[in-house]
Amino acid sequence: QVQLVESGGGLVQAGGSLRLSCAASGRTFSSIGMGWFRQAPGKEREFVAAIRWNGGNTYYADSVKGRFTISRDNAKNTVWLQMNNLKPEDTAVYYCASDQRRRYYSGTYYRANDFDSWGQGTQVTVSS
Repeated sequence: QVQLVESGGGLVQAGGSLRLSCAASGRTFSSIGMGWFRQAPGKEREFVAAIRWNGGNTYYADSVKGRFTISRDNAKNTVWLQMNNLKPEDTAVYYCASDQRRRYYSGTYYRANDFDSWGQGTQVTVSS
């Protein structure tokens, strides 16, 4: 079972940048897809970005395309979310997620139910 711990959240002005990290425990990290989701107050959790087990394919919500970049280093058991040109509407708790049921999965990732393990979340607040 992979355990996930997010870090890197904080308060930033609009137009600024943050880099979120998700450190994973366990020996299966290099074979599983990873994702980032976010949840703003009063809203449902929404997909932000995902990456296949080998980093070969990435997926983004339309709202973050061109501004956010997901990446991973399987040797470090870590996945990152680089967030640039942040907007007040990006304010949310950001969650890291892993797809532990499907190792070496080569399909697409866009849904919360594609993932079965979640971190505790890290708050990102963007001021205008």
